[in-house]
Amino acid sequence: MFELTKIVYKDILRFDELTIEKGKVSILTGESGSGKTTLLKLLNHMITPDEGTVLYNGEDVKALNPVLHRRNVVMLQQMPAIFPGTVKDNLIAGLAFSEKTVPADAELEEALHTVYLKKPLETKAGGLSGGEKQRLALARVLLMDAEAYLLDEPSSALDDETADEVISSFLNKAKKKHKTVVMVTHSKRIAAHYADVNILLKEINQKKRGQSHEG
Repeated sequence: MFELTKIVYKDILRFDELTIEKGKVSILTGESGSGKTTLLKLLNHMITPDEGTVLYNGEDVKALNPVLHRRNVVMLQQMPAIFPGTVKDNLIAGLAFSEKTVPADAELEEALHTVYLKKPLETKAGGLSGGEKQRLALARVLLMDAEAYLLDEPSSALDDETADEVISSFLNKAKKKHKTVVMVTHSKRIAAHYADVNILLKEINQKKRGQSHEG
């Protein structure tokens, strides 16, 4: 699905090649500053490399319409946006961006069930805890039914037990639909349990250490 060759991005990333396979769960791990978030942004076409090529299904990402690309390759940032209004308003926000039909409430509730968020659709989103907001954003991403999900620390605000439940449930749903998932985590436990492919950035990255503070 993704093929990256001869990548250079500032002093953050420098590597010869990386392939991310379609339909697999690839988990990125590495110390702070190793370029995990930067790599997700390259895949999402939020940034472009200074050198090298990022291919998505054989096409150079630089040549793709960024908006259309981000409908196919959805990124959930570590501090996801929560919009004013209700839980339902937040769930359908991503669908509006993707110009997709809003499903019946039952499907929205099923997405909440997948991420273990037991809140009525009419609940005010602003009153949710940090962990609940993170799960709400994850449910929103799931509903977008993208080809690939890029998840940056999607369980960072959750305790270990809840994180296991949520990540396991989300990935099971994604795998049933043959989706591609690229996930950043600092949790060795999550990486060990849920990765089809583990990508340790320090093993491929040739950048000089100590020059960047971006994850």
